[in-house]
Amino acid sequence: MEMRSDPRADPRMVAAFKPFGLDVRAAELPITRQSSLEELLAVASATEQAFDGLFGALLADVPFPHGVETRTLTIRGVDGNDIGLYVHRPIGVSAPLPGLLHFHGGGMAILTAADRSAAMWRGHLAAHGCVVVGVEFRNSGGALGPHPFPAGLDDCTSALDWMHGQREGLGVTSIVVTGESGGGNLSIATAMKAKREGRLDRIDGVYAQVPFIYGGYDTPNPALPSLIENEGYVLSPSVMTLMAALYDPHGTHTTNPLAWPYYAADEDLRGLPPHVVTTDEIDPLRDEGLAYLRALQRAGVDATGHTYSGVGHAGEQMMAAAVPDLFERALSDVADFARRVS
Repeated sequence: MEMRSDPRADPRMVAAFKPFGLDVRAAELPITRQSSLEELLAVASATEQAFDGLFGALLADVPFPHGVETRTLTIRGVDGNDIGLYVHRPIGVSAPLPGLLHFHGGGMAILTAADRSAAMWRGHLAAHGCVVVGVEFRNSGGALGPHPFPAGLDDCTSALDWMHGQREGLGVTSIVVTGESGGGNLSIATAMKAKREGRLDRIDGVYAQVPFIYGGYDTPNPALPSLIENEGYVLSPSVMTLMAALYDPHGTHTTNPLAWPYYAADEDLRGLPPHVVTTDEIDPLRDEGLAYLRALQRAGVDATGHTYSGVGHAGEQMMAAAVPDLFERALSDVADFARRVS
C-alpha cells in the first residue's frame, strides 16, 4: 500500500502530506552503501535542504510559544571543538524546574539544532515548564559535517557534562536526555556511554522518540517487519541507508551499541535510569524502537513506551499543525516524565 491507501493512516496527516507528494511512496535516492563518500555527502546536502524545507512548510502555521526566553552559548567539546547550546526556559519562573537535554533528529547526519522545527519543539517543551538545552552536535553529513561516529555522540556527552555541572545555575531538578529519530539514537547512546564511563549520576532519565537505532536498512531483518510493512512511508530505505553509511562510512561499527543501540546486550542496559521509548504506528522504524524497549525491560530497567496510532515517522512533531492534539499530547508526555524523575 501507499500511505494514502493505508486504512491505518490518520486522514489529517495524509492531507497534510499530499501537497508534497508524501502521501505516496517516498522516492529512492541515487546511492547505495557502496557509493563513494563524495556521492553520499552530495546527496546528503540535497536531502538536508529538502527536509528542512518540508518541515518548515509543515510547521509554518505553528507559532512559537509566548512566555519563553532563549539564550545561546558555546562550550568546548572533548575534541577541542566548539559546541553551540540553545537554552530555553519559561520567563519569570524562579522555582527549580525539570531539565531536558535535547538532541535533534536527522539520522545523526543532517539538520541542525538551529532549524525552526527543532527550536519550536524545544520552545514548546519550555512552555510546559521545563528548562530545555538544545545541542548543536557535529553531523556526519550536511552543513555540519562530515564528522562520523563518534563525533556527534562525543558532543552530546560534553553537553551532558556541562549541564550536570550547571544544575544549580540552570535551576534544574533533573536531567532527562531526549531526542527524536537520530536524536533518539544519541539519547540512548549517551546513557549507555555514561554507564560505561561511570557517569550515570549525570542522567535522571531518557526519553527517546522514534529512535533510529538499527543501521542495517539495506539488509533484510525478519525481526523488524515494519521496515517492509511501512516501506517508503516518509522515509525510503535509501534515505535511511544514506544516513547510516555516513555515520559509519567504513562499516567498522555495524554492531557497536554506542553507534547502533539495537545491538545492546543485557550488560549494556542493566542499571540504566528510567526510559520512555515511543514509536509511531506506520513508521518504518517502529519495530526497532519496540525491540529496544523490550530489551530494556528484560534487563530490569524501569522502561515504558507507547505507539502513536495513525501517524508516520515523528508524526507527533511534524503534524503539529495538522494534528495539534497529538502534538500537545507528546509535549505533555515528555514534560511529565521529566517531572516524574525529578
